[in-house]
Amino acid sequence: MVRKIRAKLVLQLRAEGLSGRAIAASQGMSRKSITAVLEAADAAGVVWDDIADSSDREVYVRLFPGRGEHQSVFAQPDWDQVHREMARVGVTLKLLHGEYADSCAAAGEPMMGYDRFCRTYQRHVLVTGAASRVGHKAGQTVEVDWSGPTMQLADPITGKARTVYLFVACLPFSRYAFVEPALDMKQDTWLRAHVAMFEAFTGSVPRIVPDNLKTGVIKHPREGEVVLNDAYREMAAHYSAAVLPGRIRAPKDYPEDSVIPSSRRVVPVGAASGCHSSG
Repeated sequence: MVRKIRAKLVLQLRAEGLSGRAIAASQGMSRKSITAVLEAADAAGVVWDDIADSSDREVYVRLFPGRGEHQSVFAQPDWDQVHREMARVGVTLKLLHGEYADSCAAAGEPMMGYDRFCRTYQRHVLVTGAASRVGHKAGQTVEVDWSGPTMQLADPITGKARTVYLFVACLPFSRYAFVEPALDMKQDTWLRAHVAMFEAFTGSVPRIVPDNLKTGVIKHPREGEVVLNDAYREMAAHYSAAVLPGRIRAPKDYPEDSVIPSSRRVVPVGAASGCHSSG
């Protein structure tokens, strides 16, 4: 059985005096899910005292008999845990599917493929009313930027350390990431990193969403046309992509946590910027 709306918790919070709006805001659940639970409870004449000693599953079945029954031949991960992990910086569905696949192999259980894993996660988000961490269409956008954290490259002869900058790109639907180390953040390096990114992804997307850095965006007024660096615009056109910078002071256009690599990702650092990694 797939995981359900936390009906028991909703009824408990209502018994404590919270409104439907307050429950939704405090628990990160959708108003539609809250309303469905309250209406089902009222229709069945169920109050908190009736179900206080019942399990979450029993309460859900009582309010929504027969809904959402789903038997799968595949081993099911803890979808609540998957959703919590997706809130962490740099964690992707691809990464979590890999960990799920490893656990299935160790236990000798049948595993679902990556596409089914993503669809089932999305269904879990819709059913539970949780705040979705994936709100993009597949294959439409790639987000690019220089990562805030840097790395150090030590010369094996002199011992002198040089700063290594990380170009990072992310396909936000799957949060599949690409990382390219570089020794500077100049325009030529920026363009070469994009070329390496498209080669690693083995294809292009209709939209490139960069931050408003000068190597790509010359001017981004509140009103009027965005002015792009000519070389960047021509590079994007070569890949049949449009450059659409995130709006200034509009973090939802460009979620920072979707592109910064996490401690789980191994980023190889070579002596030149030609080394790259897709994660």
